[in-house]
Amino acid sequence: MQTNDATTRSLIDKLDLTRYVAEFSSFFAREKPIAMEGDIHQHIRYIRALEGVQFPEPPSMVPLDHALARLRKQATLSLSEIYRFVTIIGYVNRLRALTVQEPLAGWIRAIEIPEAVMVVVGYFTDEGEINPAREPELYDIDKALEHNRRAIKDQLYRLAHNTRLGDYLVDTQVHLHNGEETLLVRGGFTQVIKASVVGRSSSGFFYILPHAVSDLKKRQDDLLGRRETILWRFAREFSATFHTWERFLSFVNDAFDRFDHYQARVRFARAKDHVFVLPQKGHHVRLKAFAHPALSDPTPITLTLDKPVMLLTGVNAGGKTMLLKSILSAVYMSRYLLPYRCDPTQTHIGTFKGIEAIIDDPQSVANDISTFAGRMVEFAKLFRHKGLLVGVDEIELGTDADEAAALFKVLIDTLRAREITFVVTTHHKRLAALMGDDDEVELVAALYDEANRRPTYTFLQGSIGKSYAFETAERYGISPVVIERAREFYGEDKERLGELIERSSELERTMRGKIADLESQQKALAKKHAHLEHLETQMKEEQRKVLATYENRYNAATKRAQQALKAKESTEGRRKLNEAHQHKQKAQPKPKPVTYKPTVGDRIKYRSHRGEILSLKSQEATILIDGLKMRVPISDLRLAKEPAPKPKTPKATTKVEADRSRARVSIKLLGMYGDEAMEATDRFLSDALVAGLNEVEIIHGTGTGILAKLVTDYLKRHPKIQGFYRPKGNLGATIVEL
Repeated sequence: MQTNDATTRSLIDKLDLTRYVAEFSSFFAREKPIAMEGDIHQHIRYIRALEGVQFPEPPSMVPLDHALARLRKQATLSLSEIYRFVTIIGYVNRLRALTVQEPLAGWIRAIEIPEAVMVVVGYFTDEGEINPAREPELYDIDKALEHNRRAIKDQLYRLAHNTRLGDYLVDTQVHLHNGEETLLVRGGFTQVIKASVVGRSSSGFFYILPHAVSDLKKRQDDLLGRRETILWRFAREFSATFHTWERFLSFVNDAFDRFDHYQARVRFARAKDHVFVLPQKGHHVRLKAFAHPALSDPTPITLTLDKPVMLLTGVNAGGKTMLLKSILSAVYMSRYLLPYRCDPTQTHIGTFKGIEAIIDDPQSVANDISTFAGRMVEFAKLFRHKGLLVGVDEIELGTDADEAAALFKVLIDTLRAREITFVVTTHHKRLAALMGDDDEVELVAALYDEANRRPTYTFLQGSIGKSYAFETAERYGISPVVIERAREFYGEDKERLGELIERSSELERTMRGKIADLESQQKALAKKHAHLEHLETQMKEEQRKVLATYENRYNAATKRAQQALKAKESTEGRRKLNEAHQHKQKAQPKPKPVTYKPTVGDRIKYRSHRGEILSLKSQEATILIDGLKMRVPISDLRLAKEPAPKPKTPKATTKVEADRSRARVSIKLLGMYGDEAMEATDRFLSDALVAGLNEVEIIHGTGTGILAKLVTDYLKRHPKIQGFYRPKGNLGATIVEL
């Protein structure tokens, strides 16, 4: 929300950063706001590069915006104004000579100074004067002026020690009066010297300028006039050059300001032994060993703000307000890349769109605003913004505490929807109890050392603290008698009520924590259960493959045994049959208990595929998977857990005719059973062979690949097939060469 200098200064004052910011600003070469425009991530890379090198301190400088504006209008600058640009360019040249890391080195090298500008730079001395060696006439004039000044000094010295004038001299000193070198004399001096009176002293004496010195003065004025004319010529010529290169001068002026931001931060961090912490994504704040700059001997703060609301309770004068200011200050300083004291390896600062501190008493007699009304005005402004970090000190200030508790709870809950993060201090247990039940509220208590009867300036997260109002009053000098009477009025019942509120809030949070742990454990168990189910499916699939392997071995062994028996009844035949029976026994699956009672239309899972039951017969079911009908044992089916849309079953449209005159060149097997598809393929190829076709197409689709495998196996065994192949880019069809 801080958009102008006045608001920014107000926030700096509220956070007790005035002295810190003033001390930091003293490291600037010229006055400017502390905020830097541009990408903060790029700025920190330049700062990191500058941290590793010793660089010259930049010269003190005044803003040159007015001079640049005059250059745009082709005005003639004074030599002193021109020299300010020369000073900046000279400093840039010194930076270019340094060895620095990227990306800073590339940025400095990119500042290429035009030759015409460098010519102007060469005319100036380190003192900002035109170098007489570059202009002979100016050199001669300066020599003449020096000789004339010595002549004036010698002439005045001789007159001051002249015996004839001695009786009229008040003293022998040379007096500077209205810029003129004069002698101080008494009345009657005209009898011994010709001179002009340039003034009178308070004692009635006369300041005189002897005529002999006047001639020398006149010559000096003439020389100075000639010198000013030459300097004016230089100023005019240099201004014309600078007008031509005004855009470069504007660029180098901005570059100087940018580098000034970097060098001030690096030098300030070195002087204070501070570190930089770059803001990160999110609205979380984690402070480790943080020290607020306003405190001379602070207790380092270690705290985490990872919830939308932090509620600070506890002992009076225990550091709650300073903790609030510390959190906001850390975010403020990181936002503007200002270094501070902390452990940077464990400190995390989130990114917020603005910072708002509702800390001071907003009461205004002039505007007829009470304390509570002022607070409402400040809260009303928050509804126009999103993503803020807001600190509120003594939130119930100015009105009935019970009403304030209900009101501010609703206000904070509503503003949280606008991604506003709150850090709130309060002494009201009612508000703490209301907000402490919320998992999105972080409770922090300022601790009190009851043995030594003083605050510890340390904090405990996750609990509600006691105010210790009576103990604090006594510590600051209130009579124990008064304190005792106050305790009597307060009553033991309210004391116990406060303790009960604190305990119930703490128990509530403990219970919520345990519930959260149980929910987490439940999610972990559910995840583990799903993993075990997946492993079970994989193992069943592997078992099916092993059984299929044994079945194939059994069939092969049986075939070999039958072939041997047909040839000759022998021991070899019996051995082969025994071998086949052994494989058959291994292939026999153990009976599975049927736990699922299927019905037509159920969505089921078969192996790793999902499909739908079309019909049921005894212990088998006809199912549809990826457009393919299959008969499978019911024991291999499982009910699919998640619902799925029923796929539309494509109707078989194959019609194979053996008519020699109307033989088809392609056939579609989509939607057929395996045996039905092979029968149709056989009729189709027979008709094609009878018709004398050389090439036909069998469209079997991709799906699970079962139909494609059946077609491939059939074609390999067919005696009239010359060859077959799959067209490139179309795996759902097979071209057959007859």
